[in-house]
Amino acid sequence: MSRADVAPVEAPAGPPTRAHGAFGRLLASELRLVLGRRRNLVLLAGLALVPVLIGTVVLVTQDTAVGAGGPPFLDRVTGNGLFLVLTALVACLPLLLPLVMGIVAGDAVAGEAQAGTLRYLLLVPVPRTRLLVAKALAVLVFAACTVLAIALSGLVTGAAYFGVGDVTLLSGDTVPMAEGLLRTAGIVAYVGLSLTGLGAVGLFFSTLTEVPVAAMAATVVVAVVSGVLDALPQLSAVHGALLTHHWLDVGELLRTQVDLGVLGQGLAVQAAWAAVFGALAWSRFTTADVSS
Repeated sequence: MSRADVAPVEAPAGPPTRAHGAFGRLLASELRLVLGRRRNLVLLAGLALVPVLIGTVVLVTQDTAVGAGGPPFLDRVTGNGLFLVLTALVACLPLLLPLVMGIVAGDAVAGEAQAGTLRYLLLVPVPRTRLLVAKALAVLVFAACTVLAIALSGLVTGAAYFGVGDVTLLSGDTVPMAEGLLRTAGIVAYVGLSLTGLGAVGLFFSTLTEVPVAAMAATVVVAVVSGVLDALPQLSAVHGALLTHHWLDVGELLRTQVDLGVLGQGLAVQAAWAAVFGALAWSRFTTADVSS
């Protein structure tokens, strides 16, 4: 998809309604670019295949005792297909979702610079802040799509293979299927929001270089290093501030009494990372000398 499809953007001096309409067209163009790119569609399809693969393996080997070391909730999948959604999401969190986020966020600005279309966009002219906001929103929408692709595929596969019904919580209590679906939706939302900080990190790295692969790699490295540091008990004092530390707090939604403070803390950490690296990305992008 070419950036030449971007609709002309009105100058910021125009009436507010025209400015809002221009931003809407810019955002729609960014969404078409991100969601219509063949590479990104392949990434979504690959993520959607993860729960199918896990579900198929569990179905074929369900007569075999599940050993230790598998993803959380794997031993519950055969009893209720809803747990396939949770298993797939948790299995994708350590590497696959950060990798996909790194590819999309790292390419947001650096990809334009490499292709030579960023200078064209800025000559339209488009206010840089508005352009960066549109790109950030497109990255967040794609993050939501990645999580939804896993969740919907897991739900359909789990229902087809194992059926769905009342959900047994971690405490042993059982809740109706409707409440189980609501809790599952909450888990999906929490996982999606947990990727916002990493998206901001990727966007910042994308403003630093004209080589998208470098920004992608740096974004993934941040997630991996955060996970490594989180595994070191000697650094327990800083664990709470790490990007990945609260990613697995989704299990809180499977307790009888959900501790909203735990979930709120995780979302606050993501908001802090998004604010810091979003500000750094804005500072860099609005002052950089764009030559390509």
